[in-house]
Amino acid sequence: MKIVVVDDDKLVCASLKTIIESEGDITVVGLGHNGREGIALYNQLKPDVLLMDIRMEIMTGLEAAETILGQDAAAKILFLTTFVDDEYIIKALKLGAKGYLIKQNFESIVPSLRAVNAGQNVFGQDIITKIPGLVNHEQKLDFSAYDLNEKDLEMINWVALGLNNREIAGCVYLSEGTVRNRISIILEKLELRDRTQLAIFYYKNKG
Repeated sequence: MKIVVVDDDKLVCASLKTIIESEGDITVVGLGHNGREGIALYNQLKPDVLLMDIRMEIMTGLEAAETILGQDAAAKILFLTTFVDDEYIIKALKLGAKGYLIKQNFESIVPSLRAVNAGQNVFGQDIITKIPGLVNHEQKLDFSAYDLNEKDLEMINWVALGLNNREIAGCVYLSEGTVRNRISIILEKLELRDRTQLAIFYYKNKG
């Protein structure tokens, strides 16, 4: 697995490289120190996962992620930061980042990289506990013209924020199968094909 690490602290970059490469099958192929360098390294090296800080000089990680994901929707970006600001978390989720971790949780970095590379979304426990509140404070969808109830709306909110079925199940205390069934019913009601179309529907119609 190939990783690019972007952080404005060179000591943090070096430490992350050491931690990540302690696993024999993972290689850090590039180090950058701002969002602009992150974009260049991603385009040049095409890593399996881009591990990136958020607050950086010249260009932030969020700005870089927006550019990268705009060019390559399949890019796997995992944010690693010291900040748990609500606006950062919401922005990262809306952009399509695959994860958001807090730097203090160093032991979770390598397992998270593996999970993201395997196609999963990863959020640290600090983030998971904040997401329900973020969803409740998001603007509500105007669903008066659609056959949707409040529970449907809540489920659409989770999908629009980029969470997968397992993550939604953990937040709303339902089984993963129940979440899957509810989303399928919503897709049928709205005559939509998949979760991507559902997220687009949400952002087009929210009040």
